[in-house]
Formats: sequence, structure tokens, C-alpha cells
Amino acid sequence: MTDTKRRDVLRAVGGLTVIGGLAGCMGGTAGGDQTETETPTDSMTETPTTETPTPESEMAMVRVAHLAPDAPDVDIYVDGEVALSGVSFSAVSDYLSVPVGTRTVAITPAGDDSTTVFEDDLELAEATYTVAAVGELGEETFQPLVLEDDVSSPGEDMARVRVVHASPDAPAVDITAGDEVLFDGVEFTQSGSVTVPADTYTLQVRGDTESNDGDAVAEFDLELAGDSVYTVFAAGYLTPDDEPTMEEFRPIVTVDSGTEGGLVEPAVSLRVAHLSPDAPNVDVLVDGEAVLTDVPFGTVSDYLMVDEGTYQVTVQAAGDPETVVFDESLDLAAGAYTAAAVGELEEDAENPFMVQILEDDRSEPEGETARVRVFHASPDAPAVDVTVASSGDVLVDGLAYGETATVDVPAGEYTVEVRGDTDSNDGDVVGEFGLAAEAGYAYTAIALGYLTPDDEPTDAEFDLSVVIDN
Repeated sequence: MTDTKRRDVLRAVGGLTVIGGLAGCMGGTAGGDQTETETPTDSMTETPTTETPTPESEMAMVRVAHLAPDAPDVDIYVDGEVALSGVSFSAVSDYLSVPVGTRTVAITPAGDDSTTVFEDDLELAEATYTVAAVGELGEETFQPLVLEDDVSSPGEDMARVRVVHASPDAPAVDITAGDEVLFDGVEFTQSGSVTVPADTYTLQVRGDTESNDGDAVAEFDLELAGDSVYTVFAAGYLTPDDEPTMEEFRPIVTVDSGTEGGLVEPAVSLRVAHLSPDAPNVDVLVDGEAVLTDVPFGTVSDYLMVDEGTYQVTVQAAGDPETVVFDESLDLAAGAYTAAAVGELEEDAENPFMVQILEDDRSEPEGETARVRVFHASPDAPAVDVTVASSGDVLVDGLAYGETATVDVPAGEYTVEVRGDTDSNDGDVVGEFGLAAEAGYAYTAIALGYLTPDDEPTDAEFDLSVVIDN
């Protein structure tokens, strides 16, 4: 596997999460944000951070993960006592020491002990476990997946990697490292382990095929330290647009035993948006290699992961390398960016074609709020105001072409109005658009297309396209 160690220059991935260490994290079957635990009861005690979790006599070590993408935040009870509260999707618990034997585990919506979504007895031996809530409430497939964690030493210069398939709408998957197949045909709720030399590998999650060369739905780098154990979980929805929530497919990496290694995250997240209404479909090349092909107007790509540095970015007509509309070097420091192709190719256009670089704030808004950034990319539209239809509240005032404005709003469903800019923010409404703002999410709402397409070279009508930033 030595020829597959380093990442490609650029790749498209979903969200990636790495959990390191043991206390405050989930190791065996899931990963994500840390979840606070309540004060341990007499039958449960927190386990301090150790390199290798080891149960005490007559005790089991148990941790819990929430991997059911359509389930709300949950509380988890063991023998009628609250063990964990307010656990959100992808969140993980500390290891808890639990007496061996038959334990009754119940799961309820957070703060609602009158509604039980799961209750059953689990037999626990003197071992280390991960209990993951998987499946979907809406499909009545919600269930706990109980895995025994093998945290034994794989050897001084070796690492053990376990893969767990917890994505309810994804087919069976293959996991490859370049030309080498690590896992073949892993179906939902199945898992498997492999021991490899300690090193850094580029892993691909692919749809299962006989030749193990299916399309990669995720690609990421994993640093594996010697004498360490890891778990990679395939979680979230592969096609969130068709599902009840927008929890996107993501690999989640945990360090189960050991204190080093894990996900290697490039410093730069870059996505591309085709917002030029009179430009044809385009190919996007980075340092001469195509990273996006045949991209139509209105498309915003997934984030591409790249190291800091200078890259030659070329935009050309799809399939026509002789028609280059942009070819410049971009200096990218650590951060997240949107490279937006805006303006018009038409000769003597008032707003000529260019690539505009936006810095993206992908941090999670606080509390029950969402962050909305509005980007004016409609080349024939004047400055605009953006208001809330139901209340008249002004979200954005006097936003000119090429500008952005950001506002935090309470989570909820909105109808927003885009108006011509006036001092009193009561200009004519040029469009009304729905906006579903979920707490903790950041969005970019892009005003694109032509306000008066009958007078323009294409019929790309004015629209408001909303994309998730985080």
C-alpha cells in the first residue's frame, strides 16, 4: 500500500469528523461532536482517559453514538436512570463503566420521557462496547447496533481499522486505498476490520461492484499510527435531498485505542459556483487537471479539499480546451472559499465575466439560530433589499451586484422578498422565495440569473439559490 499514501491534489468530499482519544468521544461505531454526560449514577462511572480502554472487574465499558439521521436529539436511559441527555446526530459519549449482566436500555426524545422510541435488554460482559443508534424513525428501522470493540494491540508498527456502515440510504460499499481493496461489499449495519502497516493512506468509499471500482462517494486521508486502533463510520444520507433531513453522507473517524493519528484534514475547503448566465457549461481545471466537468449555470459544487498554496485555476467551455474564459493563479491560505464565476461573457458587458473569491464562514451559529449570507450575482439587477414577507423585517439593505451581506436569524421557515433598493425598503418585489433555516446551519442565498431575460442573450431567469455552507 505504499503507493497510495498521499492524497491527490484535490478531491470532493462530504463532511468529515475526527474524534481523538477516549474520554469525551465515541470510538467503536460512531463519531462527531462531543456530548456532555450527566453526573454518573451509582451504577455508572466515567472512565478516565487512557490509551487503551480496559474494563474493571465485573464491569463493562460502554459508549453511545447517535447515527440515526432523521431522529431528534435523544436522552438515553440505563436501568431507568438517565445516562446521557440531549445527544444529537453524530454526537458521541464518554466511555461509561457499567455493571455486567442484563441492562435495560431506553431511548427517548430529549426532554420527553413519555415517548420511548426504543427499549430493550442488553447483555453486557466484561468487555468494551459501542452502542450506536442507527436506522430511521420514519422508516421504523431505528435500532441500537451493539458492537464489541477490539482494542487489543495490533502490533508496534501496525494499525487496525474497522469500518461500520451506518448510512441508511446507501447501498453496500467497497473501501479502497488506491488499487488495494480493504473492504468489499459492506452492507448497512455490517462492519469489518483490517490490520495494515502504520502509515498515511488515501481511502475511497465506493458503491459496491464486482471489480471494486464503483464511483467514490467520499475520499479522505487517514493517518494510522503504530499500535493504534481506529473506526471509520459511513453515516448520514447519501442523497439528503430525497430524505427528511439534510444530514449529508460523511465518513466519521474515531481513534479507539492510542492517542495519535486519525483524519488528515487539508487546510483549505474550496467549492466552485457557475453563476454566469450567458456562459456555456464549463470544465474547471486545477493545475491542469480537471476537477469538475460539464458544469451548467446555477451549479454550486461540493467542497474540494486542498492544501494551502498557489494553484492555477482554469475555466473553459465544456469539452473545448481551446475556449478558455479564465486562467489565473489563486493563492489559498487556510480557510473555506467559494470561487464564483460571475458576470457576462458578452462583449462590452457592464459586469464582465470574472471569478470572484468569497471567504466562507462554516462555523456553527450559536443557539437556535441560522446564518444566512446573501450574494448578489445577477448581472442586470440593481441593488436590492431583502425582507421577510410576513413581518416586513429587513434582512439585507442596499446590496449591490458582487456584494455579500450576512445576517443571523432564528431557526424557522421564511418567505423572503427580493426588492429594488429604496430608502424605506419598500421597493417593488422582484421575487418571493422560501427559506428553511435550521438551527446550527450556515447558508448562502445567491441571487442569480437575469432580472429581464427577454432583453438578454439567454433565458436564465432571476432566482434565489440557497446552498448549505456547513
